[in-house]
Amino acid sequence: VQLQASGGGLVQAGGSLRLSCAASGRTFSSYNLGWFRQAPGKEREFVAAINWSGGMTSYEDSVKGRFTISRDNAKNTVYLQMNSLKPEDTALYYCAARSGTYYFTYYASRSREYDYWGQGTQVTVSS
Repeated sequence: VQLQASGGGLVQAGGSLRLSCAASGRTFSSYNLGWFRQAPGKEREFVAAINWSGGMTSYEDSVKGRFTISRDNAKNTVYLQMNSLKPEDTALYYCAARSGTYYFTYYASRSREYDYWGQGTQVTVSS
């Protein structure tokens, strides 16, 4: 699976962005998908994840209620709708894919469990 993230940009605090991650491969619908981010000087952190069917999601606490992850298996694309953006959301955002149908919530935030990674898209939120 090859992943291509897009949709990043510069936005003012309180604004919105929608990130997209397009995937190649006919088995897209069998993968769980996640978004991670890494700010300068910080470790990569989990943002959100969605299971293979779209029926289960998981979010990092600081983005709950502001970010929404979704997927369109017909378009081989996963989305991250980001509302009420804050300067602390500034980071390089990566999409990732992992296989597996069990223990979604347990593995969702564990970056080492993901098999494929996109190249990242920059999100900058100005105050």
